[in-house]
Amino acid sequence: MTDFALVAGTWLGAWAWDEVAAELRGAGHDVHALTLSGLAERRTEQPAGQQTHVRDIVEEVERLDLRDVVLVGHSYAGVPVGQAAERIGDRLRRVVFVDANVPVDGESFLSGWPSDHVRRAIDGHAGYWPPLGPEDYAGQGLTDEQIARIVGGSTPHPGVTLTEPAVLARPLGELPATYVKCLLDGDEPMPAVAAVLGSDSWELVELDTGHWPMFSQPRALARVLHAAVARP
Repeated sequence: MTDFALVAGTWLGAWAWDEVAAELRGAGHDVHALTLSGLAERRTEQPAGQQTHVRDIVEEVERLDLRDVVLVGHSYAGVPVGQAAERIGDRLRRVVFVDANVPVDGESFLSGWPSDHVRRAIDGHAGYWPPLGPEDYAGQGLTDEQIARIVGGSTPHPGVTLTEPAVLARPLGELPATYVKCLLDGDEPMPAVAAVLGSDSWELVELDTGHWPMFSQPRALARVLHAAVARP
């Protein structure tokens, strides 16, 4: 049995993991899905920065006294999850990045890719990145029902979390990690990911689905997470 801590990306809360969590629990694991500050049921809390999200994760692991924990970060959440992974010390078993951005010391989530449109959207919406519309989920292996569920549950994302720089105490490649690349979202990992995939402690797993596999292929994603537990 392993403790999993699951963190979804922009606009989403713990609810996004419902199907994956059920599969993992069925395999005998304990699962703890987190909602980050400022999102979903925590939307009314004080404005959150990226380091707030790092603390959310670290404090939840410590509050629950999780040991031998697998931290899972999807999309944006890979940035705070990667930082939290090194801060929980020997509580960590492995970190899994699900089609995620990874933290680069001194760089933000928006660094390293064409993101001017995101900055403009944040400026134009009182400091929040507004959720995507249904049309933006086309070509990602999702059914109309799944798209409606994502859109209906999404909430605006605190913009500072996307522009605040990451803080790493040691090279990310030293962490035991699995990177899950979703092929409908592009064949190649982004440069920051490619830079650490050469590490002996990292592995690459590919899924033939889009950027939101917890909705499009929850069973397949759960199998990947279950398999990651057995990695040295």
